[in-house]
Amino acid sequence: MASKSKKTAKGRVTGSAGRFGPRYGRFTRKMVNESEKVSRAKHLCPMCDTVAVKRVGTGIWECKKCGYKYAGGAYVPQTPALKVVLRSIDTKGV
Repeated sequence: MASKSKKTAKGRVTGSAGRFGPRYGRFTRKMVNESEKVSRAKHLCPMCDTVAVKRVGTGIWECKKCGYKYAGGAYVPQTPALKVVLRSIDTKGV
């Protein structure tokens, strides 16, 4: 008997972008899938250092443990520009 493994088409995007079906192109669905995966994941809290930060709304992030609520990026809690600023602040204090 053959093994009962799932066979998927080469290059097919699954996950949250599967709701689009064949529409919008493979690259667009792949980008949507990656950004939604990051935005729905739990992130590190800047106050209590616990992985408990969830997205409440567009750009609003809240820690489920300590209740700390702050503004961040639309899909990630810390934007790349914020990381650059934090790095420059840390080096100037030394």
